[in-house]
Order: sequence, then structure tokens, then C-alpha cells
Amino acid sequence: MFAFAVALAAAPLVISVYAYAVYPCLLWAIGRRRDVAVTRPSSETWPTVTITVPVYNAESSIRTTLTHLLQIDYPRDRIQVVVLSDASTDGTDDAVREFAARGVELLRAPVRQGKTAAENAAVALAHGEIIVNVDATISVPPSSLKPLVRAFDDPTVGVASGYDVSVGGRDFAATKGESGYTGYEMWVRDLETQVGSIIGASGCFYGIRRSIRTSALPPGLSWDFASTLVARQQGYRSVSVPAAVCFVPRAVDVQVELKRKSRTMARGLSTLFHFGSLMNPFRYGVFALMLLSHKMLRWLPFLLTPVAILALGVLATQNNLAAILLAAVALGVVIGVSGIVYRRATVFKPVALAGFVVASTSAGFLAWCDAIRGARMVIWEPTPRPSISTG
Repeated sequence: MFAFAVALAAAPLVISVYAYAVYPCLLWAIGRRRDVAVTRPSSETWPTVTITVPVYNAESSIRTTLTHLLQIDYPRDRIQVVVLSDASTDGTDDAVREFAARGVELLRAPVRQGKTAAENAAVALAHGEIIVNVDATISVPPSSLKPLVRAFDDPTVGVASGYDVSVGGRDFAATKGESGYTGYEMWVRDLETQVGSIIGASGCFYGIRRSIRTSALPPGLSWDFASTLVARQQGYRSVSVPAAVCFVPRAVDVQVELKRKSRTMARGLSTLFHFGSLMNPFRYGVFALMLLSHKMLRWLPFLLTPVAILALGVLATQNNLAAILLAAVALGVVIGVSGIVYRRATVFKPVALAGFVVASTSAGFLAWCDAIRGARMVIWEPTPRPSISTG
């Protein structure tokens, strides 16, 4: 019984060490033995591109977003911009219509159906060979689209993901942990690209071959994650493109970030379960092992954490070391909660990081609860983010 309790208490830590440390090391060891293929442009002609911008009640930011997109460095006659309004109830649609003379198209859902349903409907309207999804709350530098599209010169590439850079001013100290995690995630995607294929694309900025989008995705799933899975099913790989930078403002506080993470992970779990056959290593080989390592084994500790703490509590009644560890966990939770509640810019960085860990763990557990009970995260609530200037 004692050994079983030890195993339960240690499970989240052991799994996390593998998923966050051992897995990248394995990727690095495999990747360094492979030659990096240099893809040269297949022709001097740029492929046609459809940029889709899903929005809901984005009147305050959509004009700025569209102004920036229309300044992007790409042949104007080979680009289509479509705004997907999820039955916005403010002035978003009217603001988009102001850009009609500049070629911006509006696709409005008659009733709220969610982001995925809007992205499904956009395929019929898209003229481009490549569909590029851009989040309305982020900033894409003018030079970022061409590198993203150039990745498709490789005929084996079905999805190309942008390179997220988390930004925010001094007022957002409580969410600075997100910046470090984003940098880590981009590093792992670089390693996965070297091995063969990334496991999930950036929801903020990614491109997919229109020919891959042959079937609609159930509205409770996420196209950014599903895009790489659909690509793999059709024999394509997905890559990260470091030169395709996009700037992602950090949320204004940890509570907002917790809500976003919980919703995103719940949809991610539903997407993973929907494409569960891809986790079969006998059929999908290395990709299946990468999918298990990058997604399932990252998310599983969130489900096991409450059980592990309970097991540690049982062990603490019999073992002094377990009692010390339980006290350390309790102290970490207290510090983390203070990092969430105390939002001033001067908050000590380790406290901000602890707040991020507590918020992420809570969000992960809630996501598992939603996924297990079959909650359908269909209706879309965009995360409020501060506006940024990239110069």
C-alpha cells in the first residue's frame, strides 16, 4: 500500500519530467542525426492565399487588425482577406464593411455557432491555395507572411505554423510566466520540425493547404490542433517557421489566462480523443509517439495532481519526508495564489511564476473535468488582450 501511494504521489512529477525534459532531449538526439533539407522556391510565382480572421464583438480592434493585414508584404492580387464574424452584436460587421472597397470580405454567421463552425464555412468562400488563419488579437509583422507561405514549396508540407512571441508591458507582471512557456513551446516545435512534424499549430497564425480542408470539423474541436492531425492522415507533415513571427499580447491577468487555458485544453482533449487512432504507434510510428509525448503526457499530470496530493497527504502521516514535501506543496500553492491575487507590476518574478503554475494546473484539471463529462466548448469567447505596437 505504501509503494502504491508513493507511485501515485510521484506520477505527475515523473510524467511531467518526461514530457517537458526527456522528450525534448530525445527530439534533439534524433534531429541532430538528420540532415536539414533546404527547400528552394518551386517557382517565382507566389501561391494564392486566403487570410481568415475569426472575430466576435471585436469592434474596438478590428480596424487596426485589418489595416495591418492590408499592409502585409505579399502580392495584393494573390491575397484574399475574409473576416469571419460569429454573429457579432456590436459594430464589428459595420467596421469590416468599411474595408470592402479595399477587398476585405465579410462572412457573417446568422447565429452564434462558434469559431470552428465559422472556419468550416470559410472554405467554400476561400479562393486561395493556402488558407492562413490570423487571430484578431495578435499582430503579424508585414514580413511574416512570405516565410510562412514559402514553407509550402516543400510538397510534403501540409501545415506551416507561425512563431509566437509573447509580449506585454510592465502592467502584466502576473502573467510573465506565459512568456517563458511560449518560448519553450516554440523551441520544442523547432525540434519536432527537425525530426519530421510538429504536433499542433499556433492558433494565432498558421497556414494549411486548402486541399487538406476537405471535411468540416465538429464545432467542439480546434482547427489549429486538428490541422496537423488531418495533414498527417493525408500523408503530409507540419512545420514551424521561425521567420513567420507573430506578436501575442499576454492577457491582462491570470484569471483571464486561466479561463482561456481551461477552454483551450478542453477543446484540445476533445480533438485528441476524436483523432485517437493517430496515437497508435504501430500505424503512425514516430508521429504517434510524439503525439502521446507532446499532448497526452503533458495534459495527464493535471488530472492526476489532486490524486497525487491526496496520496502525499496519506504518506505524510507515516513519513517525515512526505510531510516536508506536503508542506512545500502547500507553501507553493499559497505563493501561487498570492501571485494571482497580487497583480501589481512590481510582483517578485518567482511569485509571478508560481501564480502561473497554480493557474495552469487549475485550468488543466477543470479542462479534464469538462472533457470527461463531454462538455462541448462550441460557443467562442475571445480572450481580451491589450493592444500592442510592433513599430
